[in-house]
Amino acid sequence: MEETTLSLLGKKTEYPQDYAPEVLEAFNNKHPEMDYWVRFNCPEFTSLCPITGQPDFATIQIDYIPDIKMVESKSLKLNLFSFRNHGGFHEDCVNLIMKDLIKLMNPKYIEVTGFFTPRGGISIYPYCNYGRPGTEYAEMAKDRMRTHR
Repeated sequence: MEETTLSLLGKKTEYPQDYAPEVLEAFNNKHPEMDYWVRFNCPEFTSLCPITGQPDFATIQIDYIPDIKMVESKSLKLNLFSFRNHGGFHEDCVNLIMKDLIKLMNPKYIEVTGFFTPRGGISIYPYCNYGRPGTEYAEMAKDRMRTHR
C-alpha cells in the first residue's frame, strides 16, 4: 500500500525554515484512467520581497489533472509554508511551485495562480501553466494561456 511511503502523515509537524521542495510527497492516483481536476486553494501563502524583506501575502490556487502520481496535501502545506522566509518575486514563487509539482508528479496538466494582496495600491496575480509535451494537454496549456484573464 503506497500510503506507507508517506512520511508526514500522523507525525508531529516540523515546519521548514527555508524553501524546501524536498518535503513534497506523492501517492498513487486511484483513477489514472480518468481525467479529472484537483484544486488546492491555499489562502495563507506568505513569502518575502527579495529587495525589502517585507512579507507578501497571497492566495495560491493550484489546479491539475493527475496522471499516475498525486501530491499529498500535508506535504504541499509544508512546502508552501517553506516560502515564508524565502525572498522571491511573486512571479518566481508561482513558477517554482509549479515546477516543483511537475517534478514530483509529472501531471498531465497543471496551472498555478497567485492572488497577491495589494502593496502600494497594486495587486499582482501571476499565472503559469504546463501541459505535457506531445499530448492534447500541451494544446490545452496554449489555449488557456491565450485566453487567460
